[in-house]
Amino acid sequence: MFTSSIYSAKVMHHRLAPKKHSFWYNVYMFYIDLDEVETLDKKLRWFSYNRFNLFSFRDKDHLELKKVKGRKDGGASHISTKQQITTYLKSHNVEIGNGKIMLLTNLSVLGYNFNPVSFYFCFDENSHPLCAVAEISNTYHEMKMFFLGKDELEGNTFKQRIQKHFYVSPFIDLDDFFDFNLVIPTEKLDIKIDDYGKEGNRFFISTLKGEQKPLTNANMLRYFFAIPMIPLRIMWLIHWQAFKLWIKKIQYHPKAANQDLQKDVYKPYKQN
Repeated sequence: MFTSSIYSAKVMHHRLAPKKHSFWYNVYMFYIDLDEVETLDKKLRWFSYNRFNLFSFRDKDHLELKKVKGRKDGGASHISTKQQITTYLKSHNVEIGNGKIMLLTNLSVLGYNFNPVSFYFCFDENSHPLCAVAEISNTYHEMKMFFLGKDELEGNTFKQRIQKHFYVSPFIDLDDFFDFNLVIPTEKLDIKIDDYGKEGNRFFISTLKGEQKPLTNANMLRYFFAIPMIPLRIMWLIHWQAFKLWIKKIQYHPKAANQDLQKDVYKPYKQN
């Protein structure tokens, strides 16, 4: 048995204002022990590390604080995601040491990936929670990290409200607030991220709820055929729901507007 697993889950979005708009859909996500990635590559037929497969864990899909210079083959960085996030944690005075980092994320499927949000849950060598990090990406391949430390831990839940200063949706202001409620995953998955306006009004609710399943070859095939090409489906659903909001005449914020409100963004989008 692996420490890593799969969650069968449902995503729900509910916009309260200025007009109501709701939807939900089935998803699955992988909960990967970053110390276990190479073992998974060797032991699982349908899982590869930085190589093409049905499912692939690719370092380039996540935080890149450092890159290997001189690579001409276009390959993935030799600096692992574990090393990258460990460096990031040090900037927040967290030393992971012999502890464990678990990553809740979508894997690349047949070479394609898109993660609206991934979550790192970090533990010390005694399995006590140290912090959580939300890695949020937009459709322009920009990425921003949101750190939740021990001060934000209440019981088994990391809670924090923070101004996002990030272009996530063209129908939400860049300087509104994320309200994180991240329950540490166990047999159940229970994550909530709401949006609040600058006046303190909640106008958007999102939930991710699911059940843990073993990470096996059989389950990987099962979920692949249940929801084929899930990253592509997620990207399509984002644009489909955006079209519905546009039809409802929700205020639209162009990407090029208010760039001064984009702060601490990794992999920044470069306009032509």
